Amino acid sequence: MRVNSEGVSSSKVYLPAGQEHACLLDFFIANFPHIDRSEWEARFTDGLVFNQEGEALAAGDAYLPNTHLMYFRRLAREPEIPFEESILFQDEHILVADKPHFLPVTPSGLYLHQTLLNRLKKKTGIQELSPMHRIDRDTAGLVLFSINPNQRAQYQNLFRDRAVKKVYEAIAPYSEVLIQKLPMTYQSRLEESEHFLQMQEVDGEVNADTLIELLEVNRPWAKYRLTPGSGKKHQLRCHLNSLGIPIQHDQIYPILTPYQEYDLDFSKPLQLLAKEIYFKDPVTGQERFFTSQRVLG
Repeated sequence: MRVNSEGVSSSKVYLPAGQEHACLLDFFIANFPHIDRSEWEARFTDGLVFNQEGEALAAGDAYLPNTHLMYFRRLAREPEIPFEESILFQDEHILVADKPHFLPVTPSGLYLHQTLLNRLKKKTGIQELSPMHRIDRDTAGLVLFSINPNQRAQYQNLFRDRAVKKVYEAIAPYSEVLIQKLPMTYQSRLEESEHFLQMQEVDGEVNADTLIELLEVNRPWAKYRLTPGSGKKHQLRCHLNSLGIPIQHDQIYPILTPYQEYDLDFSKPLQLLAKEIYFKDPVTGQERFFTSQRVLG
């Protein structure tokens, strides 16, 4: 794996013996049909494709079976996220970051350099960093990373086995009727909707539950403490929306609003914060507890 000056790691691809191509460009076009020919040509021109010795390759170079190549993505224009993450804790096993709103955790879509993972790699010099879990780019707060690849599975298994307690805070409309019922555990069955960005509640066996508590009231808004018992996509956003109190500045619930990728409105961050996280460290045996330093509202 190579790392460029921006702290971005390369991707690796294997050239199998069962294929024949006139040149490397033909191989990439055939095996990555979702990427335009012009994009691969530009990557070769920009010196973004390498052999295992780290030598930049040309589009017309010969296809050599049973070898590995490395390549970097190329983004003509990437949205700039003008907010800084912070590192709350770091030892030889884990790193705990406090993520700002709008910043994706890992590269996807238009985002490569402007991601929490690549920013931390550049800041710490630790190329083996790997997130143990994800939170939406719209959500701020705690994200845990493993440092040692040999220990990664032990930490990720904590989330798989629901051995991690996560607590969120959210600002949503004040509801006199709902307040009388709090604290309450809201349960439902969540599944993907016709639009991949949205989840929906459907009939059937419950697969998502959220403990909802009231923290404070500042009408017409209130701050809620949310403790998910499960980890479904958009669970907290979907549950509060179903209760008639969608989270402030939510662009997905109840109405899906298309993102203006290059003209983000930084004045309206989603009022959802991954505030606390608890777990027993599977490597050290220590009880771990971390709290975000960020504040909503």
